[in-house]
Amino acid sequence: MVFRQRNSQRFEMDMSAAEVKRAASAQASSLSPDHPSADPNGSEILVKCLQAEGVKFLWGYPGGAVLYIYDALYKQETIEHVLVRHEQAAVHAADGYARATGEVGVALVTSGPGVTNAITGIATAYMDSIPMVIITGQVPTPAIGLDAFQECDTVGITRPIVKHNFLVKDVKDLALTLKKAFHIARTGRPGPVVVDIPKDVSLKTTPFHYPEQVVMRSYNPVRKGHGGQIRKAVQLLMQARRPYIYTGGGVILGNASAELRELVDLVGFPCTNTLMGLGAMPAGDPRFLGMLGMHGTYEANMTMQNCDVLLAVGARFDDRVIGNPKHFASVERKIIHVDIDPSSISKRVKVDVPIVGDVKDVLQELIAQIRESQARPESAHLSAWWSQINTWRKRECLVYKGSTEVIKPQMVVQKLHELTRGRDTYITSDVGQHQMWAAQYYGFDEPRRWINSGGLGTMGVGLPYAMGIKLAKPDADVFCITGEGSIQMCIQELSTCLQYKTPVKIVSLNNRYLGMVRQWQQLDYGGRYSHSYMDALPNFVKLAEAYGHVGLLVEKPSDVEPALREAMKLKDRTVFLDIRTDPTENVWPMVQAGKGISEMLLGSEDL
Repeated sequence: MVFRQRNSQRFEMDMSAAEVKRAASAQASSLSPDHPSADPNGSEILVKCLQAEGVKFLWGYPGGAVLYIYDALYKQETIEHVLVRHEQAAVHAADGYARATGEVGVALVTSGPGVTNAITGIATAYMDSIPMVIITGQVPTPAIGLDAFQECDTVGITRPIVKHNFLVKDVKDLALTLKKAFHIARTGRPGPVVVDIPKDVSLKTTPFHYPEQVVMRSYNPVRKGHGGQIRKAVQLLMQARRPYIYTGGGVILGNASAELRELVDLVGFPCTNTLMGLGAMPAGDPRFLGMLGMHGTYEANMTMQNCDVLLAVGARFDDRVIGNPKHFASVERKIIHVDIDPSSISKRVKVDVPIVGDVKDVLQELIAQIRESQARPESAHLSAWWSQINTWRKRECLVYKGSTEVIKPQMVVQKLHELTRGRDTYITSDVGQHQMWAAQYYGFDEPRRWINSGGLGTMGVGLPYAMGIKLAKPDADVFCITGEGSIQMCIQELSTCLQYKTPVKIVSLNNRYLGMVRQWQQLDYGGRYSHSYMDALPNFVKLAEAYGHVGLLVEKPSDVEPALREAMKLKDRTVFLDIRTDPTENVWPMVQAGKGISEMLLGSEDL
């Protein structure tokens, strides 16, 4: 074979999980008779609430404060609990599930270190507005504040990184609190909600009633955009000479991709997506200019800087998108900003027409008003604008120098896209150069197929994301594009992949560097590569085999396609591809810190 493969056998347990459960049940019944209470305890109420919300999967890790909850989970069969190997991965996996399905992801961790281990996952979901409910165990209510064993102030610690959090002190409040948690997580601008449950609350009993709906006077997000503001937006758009549509993750989260495509079809304007918005417009659509921002395309960034009317939908104008805000503001333009979260509007740039509302509803109304008005942009102006954009496109900013000697990471992503085009495929990534290459070179044509950490930039998410997606989408191909640095942060979840039969494919672009750090050190720190090279790496092939999976080592460009095809053939196996890539390759284009969005480096020749 053109690459090395070592076969590995799955580890077989002496007893299946079902047999262990039956044996334990028999032993328990022989030791003490069951005396069920007339009313359910808090743990049973929790399970009933999750069942009422249609929860199918729960990712977690047990500990003393949640053992009553785990006992209740043991007695039911409708919710599948997935035992991860680290609480951070529990939250990441639930997060990936939520991103791919649009449903609320649910995780369960114990008190103290269980909570603190989950913090990175919660913050990751918060920064990207992902609907989640994280259930945390807590010490008994009489012990709260007394420095009890495995106690921490969960509410205080998580307050800055959640949409809301609750500490349930009375079992009578538990069902209503959970109803509120799911409602808050999935409505308005989505986000994670923490429900902290003391151990005694999980044991006490009370009659169960789960409300069909919940009304919260202090929480009532706006859905419908203001009609007058939408009319102003229509007028600006129809009068524009150089219009542009800029969309972010809000279009994905708001399930508004169809409306965006209808709008672009209707008006014929150029469109760009942020890193989190990729897939909202098909990558192959000629009106799509690619991703914009720090590593966006030349044409997307130049169009952003030079447009005269900008329609921003579900996006934040964050630092990685517009670069230096003073430079961005140096060109006069009218900005229309549509967002469900009023606090995001005019936060970083001055907006002329703010529209607060659900992006799907607002786009539907915007389209309806455009059709009703029968006004259209001046074709001559639009034609001249497209002529300028096509001139920028001729720079071919994503062209790179290929090689027959060393594997170029861009080529790996392109080849993966070529082999999976037309298939039901989900791509997760970790954070770094490989993430940007995946965003640039894998053409996403549908929403919710590109799963990565945007706002927080969390290394280690790729594998847990892939696990969560594979459980939700067992018939889909799920690839994790990662690097040798990121993958080691949650690599223990290879064990979870084996236990729960989630055969994902890991494409590790191994350049022996913390690649993005090395790139910055090369460009901004005089080539002083301080602790960005990995002097000791595991044998990833043997490591994958040790976890019961298949490992492939790929060292030549000619071996990339055969290795990817082999991995895809092994449908029921997790496959780890250790692909040795060019350690000197950089991500281009690049906007350096403090520079404007149009002040791009297109390659080493610009240094």
